[in-house]
Amino acid sequence: MLKGVDPVLTPEMLYALSSMGHGDEVVVADAHFPAEKIARRTTHGKLLRAEGGGSPRVVRAILSVLELDAYIEHPAERMMVDGEPDTLPQVQREAADELSRATGRTFTPVARGEFYERAKDAFCVVVTAETRGWGCFILTKGVLVTPDEPASAGGSTVGEWTP
Repeated sequence: MLKGVDPVLTPEMLYALSSMGHGDEVVVADAHFPAEKIARRTTHGKLLRAEGGGSPRVVRAILSVLELDAYIEHPAERMMVDGEPDTLPQVQREAADELSRATGRTFTPVARGEFYERAKDAFCVVVTAETRGWGCFILTKGVLVTPDEPASAGGSTVGEWTP
C-alpha cells in the first residue's frame, strides 16, 4: 500500500492510468457491463478490476490521480438511461457528487449504444463491484500543467530533483 494513494487503485490500475496520454479515456463500468469482452478491444487490452468499491467510489479514486481534459467540452460522461437523458439514477447522483467535489464539473449523458462503441476505443476499462444499473462512466485524461519557472542560480529547472 502506498501512502496517500487510495487503496481502491490497484497496482495494475495505477500503471494503466499513468500510461494514458492526453485525450485517452478510461471507462468505469458497473458489474453488468460486458467489461471483459470490451476491455480486450481497448488500448490496454486487459480488464482492470476494482472489486473494493462501487462505481462512485472508483470514480473518486481515479479522480484523485487523474486530471480531466480541460480542452474538451465533455471530459466526464455517464451512460444515459435509455430514452431518458435527464434521469439520474442514485448511482449516477453519487458519482456526480464525487465529480463535482473533485473538479466542479458535471457528467454529460451518452446514449447506451454510443457508450458501448466509445468504450471499445477507450484506453482501458475498469470494472467495479457496482451492482446497481447505469453505473457506467467515461473519463478523459487531461494534462497537469505546471507554470514555467526560470532556472535557479544552482542550475536546476522545474521537475529536476536536487539532493
